Amino acid sequence: MSFFNSIGRSMTRSKSNNPKRSPTPNSATSEHPPNSASYSQPPSPNPSSRSLSQSHSGNGSVRRSPSPSGQPKPLYLCSPFVDAALVKGNFKTIVMLPKYVDIMEWVAVNVFDFYTNLNEFYGVITDVCTQQTCPTMSAGPTLSYTWINQDRKSVHLPAPTYIDYVMTWVQNLLDDENTFPTKSGHDFPPSFPSTIKHVYRQLLRVFAHIYHAHFHHLLHLRSEPHFNSLFAHFLAFGHEYDLLEAKDVKGVNGASAVGIGALWERWREVGILEGSK
Repeated sequence: MSFFNSIGRSMTRSKSNNPKRSPTPNSATSEHPPNSASYSQPPSPNPSSRSLSQSHSGNGSVRRSPSPSGQPKPLYLCSPFVDAALVKGNFKTIVMLPKYVDIMEWVAVNVFDFYTNLNEFYGVITDVCTQQTCPTMSAGPTLSYTWINQDRKSVHLPAPTYIDYVMTWVQNLLDDENTFPTKSGHDFPPSFPSTIKHVYRQLLRVFAHIYHAHFHHLLHLRSEPHFNSLFAHFLAFGHEYDLLEAKDVKGVNGASAVGIGALWERWREVGILEGSK
């Protein structure tokens, strides 16, 4: 019996009247100058718009000071926000494969949960993630992701468009009985591991954009412990089952750094995550 039979699919994305989506997400990235994107209010917390990094003072106020790299430190790496979490300790125990559970089922149900929870967080900030505030799918001061269109060309898309493409694509996979079987006796396809890695890479990009451009909105909602715990769980699970590549989390040497790569390193140093790949 599939786990999906027990949890159901009560949380699905509403149908959109948007035009037909591009068939497959792209894995390409591109660099752009830190000041090339023009963000309107509310401002993005990207490093190019900050002059100070943050530290926590004794009276409970927040003070920002320059980071060692010369780039201002993003809010999600500043104390106390970087340590805010619902779950304390290492995530190893909650990502381990339970006894008697098929690994394909375990991966499938966790990916479903990650998608559902991330989709709910994104739903909270859709009013502030617009084509005007987020004209590119940015994930760092000099990094934005691109999409392969139907002509097989790499194109920049506004973040809400990119994320809508990703979430629609993942939802269609979840609804596809041939990819995510929900009936007893139906096996997962041989392509399932590679499909899941592709899904994981795209969900990581949504996490990366939210941290880079909308973390201050989560702070206003006091949701940073929830979001940090979800992302730490996502990283721990991806590391445990080889669903993530280091270049996707941290970037490539000589190329634009992924902002959340520093978050991975921080959580690894304090023991929240296991060693890097």
